Amino acid sequence: MKDEESAGVLRPPLAGSSANRQSEFDFIQTIRELALGRTQSASNSPSSFSLQPSSLRQGIGDDAAVIRETAGRDLLVTTDLLIEDIDFHRYNTTARLLGHKALAVSLSDIAAMGGRPQFALLSLGIPQDIWSSDFVDEFYKGFFALADRYGVRLVGGDVSRAPEKIVIDSIVMGQCASGSAIRRRGARSGDHLFVSGTLGGSAAGLRLLQRGTRVQPEGLPADAVDPDFHSVDQLLLRHLRPEPRVGWGLVLGEEQIATAMIDISDGLSSDIHHLCRESEVGALIDAAKIPIDPMVTEICGRRALDPLLLALNGGEDFELLFAVRPDKVGSLPKTVDGISISEIGTVTNEPGKIRVTEKDRVWDLEPGGFDHFNHNQ
Repeated sequence: MKDEESAGVLRPPLAGSSANRQSEFDFIQTIRELALGRTQSASNSPSSFSLQPSSLRQGIGDDAAVIRETAGRDLLVTTDLLIEDIDFHRYNTTARLLGHKALAVSLSDIAAMGGRPQFALLSLGIPQDIWSSDFVDEFYKGFFALADRYGVRLVGGDVSRAPEKIVIDSIVMGQCASGSAIRRRGARSGDHLFVSGTLGGSAAGLRLLQRGTRVQPEGLPADAVDPDFHSVDQLLLRHLRPEPRVGWGLVLGEEQIATAMIDISDGLSSDIHHLCRESEVGALIDAAKIPIDPMVTEICGRRALDPLLLALNGGEDFELLFAVRPDKVGSLPKTVDGISISEIGTVTNEPGKIRVTEKDRVWDLEPGGFDHFNHNQ
């Protein structure tokens, strides 16, 4: 194990310190400032091992890091951590679905930067009882099925025994034209805001899982399933087997249509705050234009769930939220890979102020999405 101080790793905060009470996103900002300070110090160092600042285009604070790789191309690097009983539960998914999701969440980050995914690294911490089963084989079947769809090659990783819970670390690398990565900063007042696909499906699927619903086994006779089978099963799969919007990311990036973009992983209410904070702008959202998954509306009425709240605060839809200049709106295709987009509002010149219009009411939208260290979630 590396010595933490010499490796430049921040030690865990002492019990009772203010750092223990900060949100996950405040913590990320703290790390970001520390990393920026070290980069600036390294740029003044005579060491040949120091990273040249000109090669780092974007560090902490976006969906992926951007590094100048060769003339005309930039390298995109992202990483995601999935922890059993925090990010998933073994009892309500399958190994194959989990393998798919482990890659999908990282592909979504590359898509949010407007890049093309190319390579993956995958590390697993596996308990002994899982290692002795067919779990790992099934996991990789799900991983490779999705990787093959997007031409992503697995080029390395690691495996280790974990004491009790499964730990998954997914790293994906991609490329984009030099200087063309779409960052969270770049939105300007007057830009139009769009969302790909529909929202709320993953959150509804998670609620159903929490209430004991499970994906129907394949091949079950149609007359043996609940009448809501198709809607329920699709909602469950929106959560267990998300589809990254790689195609939309490529179009928006290669044609330089979007000015700023983020994937909706924490929830629209939180991710729009992330984007607006980086761009130093605000936003006005029309609630009636938010593309709520029709299956959510169909199911929610019978299960005491609020479709709008699920669409605003539910995470892991892995759709793309992006801003477009008014003169570029006409350049947007209607669909990409069969997925349409919806205009949900506009960017304003009121930094940090996100408002929602709902009929005759206007209200402030606070971040209500997922935070790993919010004990109420």
